[in-house]
Amino acid sequence: MRKILNYLFEHRTLNREEAEEVLTNIALNNYSESEVAAFITVYLMRSITVEELSGFRDALKNLCIKVDLSDFDTMDVCGTGGDGKDTFNISTLVTFVLGGAGIKVAKHGNYAVTSACGSSNILEYFGYKFSSEEDKLKREIDKAGVCFLHAPLFNPAMKSVAPIRKALKVKTFFNMLGPTVNPSSPRKQMIGVYSSELARLYNYLYQSTDIRFTIVHSLDGYDEVSLTDSFRYIVDGAEEILSPESLHFCRCNPADLHGGKSVNESAQIFISVLEGKGTRAQNDVVIVNSQLAIKCCRPSKPLDECRAIAEDSLFGGKALNSLKSLIEMQT
Repeated sequence: MRKILNYLFEHRTLNREEAEEVLTNIALNNYSESEVAAFITVYLMRSITVEELSGFRDALKNLCIKVDLSDFDTMDVCGTGGDGKDTFNISTLVTFVLGGAGIKVAKHGNYAVTSACGSSNILEYFGYKFSSEEDKLKREIDKAGVCFLHAPLFNPAMKSVAPIRKALKVKTFFNMLGPTVNPSSPRKQMIGVYSSELARLYNYLYQSTDIRFTIVHSLDGYDEVSLTDSFRYIVDGAEEILSPESLHFCRCNPADLHGGKSVNESAQIFISVLEGKGTRAQNDVVIVNSQLAIKCCRPSKPLDECRAIAEDSLFGGKALNSLKSLIEMQT
């Protein structure tokens, strides 16, 4: 590792194969914690390249425990996290809106690192039991429209860096990798990213795959469509800037999107939205992100129709039923 660090300290970059080798060695605990922390810090001080990101992704994909859900033609919807905005659990709510709308979702997620409550925290709170058992996941997705892939169960390679990430308490390149290493390899994905630079990197990365993808980034820094500002909208490589008004939504105040300060508070916001008791801002943000995810999954449908499908799922109780069905299967 000393040789690698000295190389990087000279403002050089790794090629794809080198990046894959380093991250594989990190995953196999071939370096000390201080060496790994120093390596992570390099990417806090300079941008990661597409080659490096691709190599890191290759390493984790090769090491992950894979699950075959291809019979269900699933999609994933998630954000990188790390935007520092402390929003409520928008992408997880979108997951159940999609499930309620008949779109099969294999949601990949984890506990919170830089916020109070991540997708794994919220699902665990409601009684979901994490599992890597393929038959269980298939039953869930068949009945509830949703299954949840708790990242540590499928990516044991991440276990070695979890204490370091927790100690650093800042976003690292592992935030960038999370959405790219779903162990079920869904063919459709909507990803929220925390910077325009990362949107560009993801655009290059995903164009080299056979995944139908949508990337969103609010220009004021959110890793989702926040409706607090215009947002970058990339669909299969084609990019445009959209405003909330262009999709017939009112702008939101950032304070309206804040999540709870604990898992319990976050869970109360989560269930209130699903029960139809959310504020206008909460509902709108869930709807717009669901609308774009539905468009990603069903590209032939006009955006207005995608919005109507999302609203029917959320306000018609279908999203809530998706969650209830999933949790009832845990007993």
